[in-house]
Amino acid sequence: MGSILGLFFHSLGGFASGSFYIPYRKIQVWSWESAWLVGGVFSWLIVPVVAAWLTIPDFMGIIQSIDSDTFFWTFVFGLLWGIGGLTFGLAMRYLGMSLGMSIALSLCSIFGALVPPIYRELAGVEGDTISHIVGSTGGQVVLLGILVCVFGIFLCGKAGMMKENELSQEQKQETIKEFSLTKGLIVATISGLCSACFNFGIEAGKDMADAAVAKGCDPLFQNNVIFIVVLWGGFLTNFVYCLYLNFSNKTFGDYVNASAPLRMNYLFAAVAGTTWFLQFFFYGMGESKLGNGASSWILHMATIIMTSNFWGLYFKEWKGVSSTTMRTVIGGIVVILISVIIVGIGNSIH
Repeated sequence: MGSILGLFFHSLGGFASGSFYIPYRKIQVWSWESAWLVGGVFSWLIVPVVAAWLTIPDFMGIIQSIDSDTFFWTFVFGLLWGIGGLTFGLAMRYLGMSLGMSIALSLCSIFGALVPPIYRELAGVEGDTISHIVGSTGGQVVLLGILVCVFGIFLCGKAGMMKENELSQEQKQETIKEFSLTKGLIVATISGLCSACFNFGIEAGKDMADAAVAKGCDPLFQNNVIFIVVLWGGFLTNFVYCLYLNFSNKTFGDYVNASAPLRMNYLFAAVAGTTWFLQFFFYGMGESKLGNGASSWILHMATIIMTSNFWGLYFKEWKGVSSTTMRTVIGGIVVILISVIIVGIGNSIH
């Protein structure tokens, strides 16, 4: 039953992450950096604190009492993840929701799933190690699911390359206004490498989760206290960069620009930011059922990729492509769905 609940919670988190960028598309007049920063205030500062306040007794006391090494590494991984989150937004800006997420999350899923157990093996830390995963039947099924997922991601990425070759620049910009394959590939690669640091931040901050449970927190919500510190690091990275863009692009006036629909812009940014945080709220719940191993991370990534590709189809990001390209992207989505089922089976055996 725990595995089924874990799969359900990860699916909810993946759906939230795959959908959060939609409200940003509704924001008018503002520059990208202004919209991203306002949404980030909600996703990295306001909503995580509200979630922790509702679910964890004395969460600030836990953060203040934790040893400095735990706080430092959790925060540093948050800083690094912030670079991934920032370039993640840029990847969708330049490539669209389906292709941008597929490329970025392909690397993120591999690093985020496999590095923690390798680290535990080398450092002698308690938990699932890579040798334990490889040596158990359930672990082998999970690894099979990861390989299937990587193949599905490859198909989605290949479909994106086929789209690039088939459509003119004008056709691509009909649905993605700032489409740029070169810029998109660069930021998507950086995003994939750095975004995996969120999983490392959870690993580094595990003592805070243990303290939350000791204080009477429902284990289902134990990671909410970790998220606060990780997201502080992520906010700092994004805050500095967005203010730099505001300065260099002379867009500081966006926040009070009377020619923009300010009320709706702030509302859409708040909805986007809140939806974005929900991915980790539900990830924490799924992780409490499955553990912070390869299965949790790959399930999260796979459901995000499926959701983003479905939205990409809905918003006609693949309009005008050949039937072969369309079959390739749909095939990729189906393969990823199969990988989710395989990982779920492997975790239940494990």
